[in-house]
Amino acid sequence: MADGEIGGSPASTDAELGVRLVGRRAGEPPARVLVVDDHRALAESLGLAIDSQHDLHCVGTAPTVADARRLAADEEPDIVLLDVQLPDGDGIELAAQLRAARPDLRIVVLTGHTDVAVLARAAGAGVCGFLPKESGVAEVLWALRTARDGGMVVDGATLAAVLDRVARLRRPQAPAPPGASDLTDREMEVLRAMGTGMDPQTIASRLGVSVHTSRGHVKSILSKLDCHSQLEAVVTALRRGLLPELFAV
Repeated sequence: MADGEIGGSPASTDAELGVRLVGRRAGEPPARVLVVDDHRALAESLGLAIDSQHDLHCVGTAPTVADARRLAADEEPDIVLLDVQLPDGDGIELAAQLRAARPDLRIVVLTGHTDVAVLARAAGAGVCGFLPKESGVAEVLWALRTARDGGMVVDGATLAAVLDRVARLRRPQAPAPPGASDLTDREMEVLRAMGTGMDPQTIASRLGVSVHTSRGHVKSILSKLDCHSQLEAVVTALRRGLLPELFAV
């Protein structure tokens, strides 16, 4: 298989991972996805895989920063699957620019990099998470759906390393928006669990509440912190000193 290509077939990988493909929710159109990668074969393969799903739609592929900006403005995707290294610029800077224009845009970084500093920069730019380029098709589809729903696309070990780096490099931020300091005790429990990489289902089990209740707490946290994904919320909370116990900084 050529360098940079996503391996594995959707059917076999789904079976191996036990992935449950979540269908389009009632009344909702397919999530619109823009793929930004200068490996044409990879980008086109991902586009085909995305379009094979009834709840996802690839609005285009972009090999450069300039193309990505144009397509993002023209097509207004819900999710961007974004490479870090592009021929005409830095993918992380592009992520920050795209989210400055549309804060609700979900961005998943597709990368071969394991440099924690690079991943910490991406987290600081507000991405939803990181997906290795060697990921299988089912993992890519899972990541897109997780991003669509505001979740974190990152494994626990990587999350810990990234947050540690963010904590050590944290700088004072602008004052928190109204309500950011009004997290309830239960919401703080949920936020701390999110900081260790738990998803709403795991948090629900840990706290002895329903998944619906857990998701409600997560939604409230995102609203109060003015964030659009769990990873962004954890990074924001860490920078604002809301999680002093998470790391010794």
